[in-house]
Amino acid sequence: MVDRLTPERRSWNMSRIRAGDTGPEKAVRSLLHGMGFRFRLRPGNLPGRPDIVLPKYRTAIFVHGCFWHRHEGCPFAYNPKTRPEFWEKKFEDNIHRDRKVRDQLGKQNWNVIMVWECELKNTDKLSRRLIRVFRS
Repeated sequence: MVDRLTPERRSWNMSRIRAGDTGPEKAVRSLLHGMGFRFRLRPGNLPGRPDIVLPKYRTAIFVHGCFWHRHEGCPFAYNPKTRPEFWEKKFEDNIHRDRKVRDQLGKQNWNVIMVWECELKNTDKLSRRLIRVFRS
């Protein structure tokens, strides 16, 4: 299948995708703040620069987009029809890097929580999950 956009337009579209302070990240931060938790944002001294860190609980939170980080079974983790080889490699690299960062943080005795973008549709359920993690 041929891309319907010109290379210049595709490049412009891709340049608009932000790496930090995304809507899902802000939603998780707001949820945590409302629950009374205090946190730090993207500290540079931890592997993978987690999106949110709760030092008191030694917990790092990554807020992942289902598409980019391949949330298994999620309808948002679809495969683009154009350039399938490029996307397959990109997704594999993302998954490998996520796993490596999780392992590195685990070796440093950090708890790692992955919050998926689609989980924000049910914030009550997400709140309960986060509370269970912090209580254990």
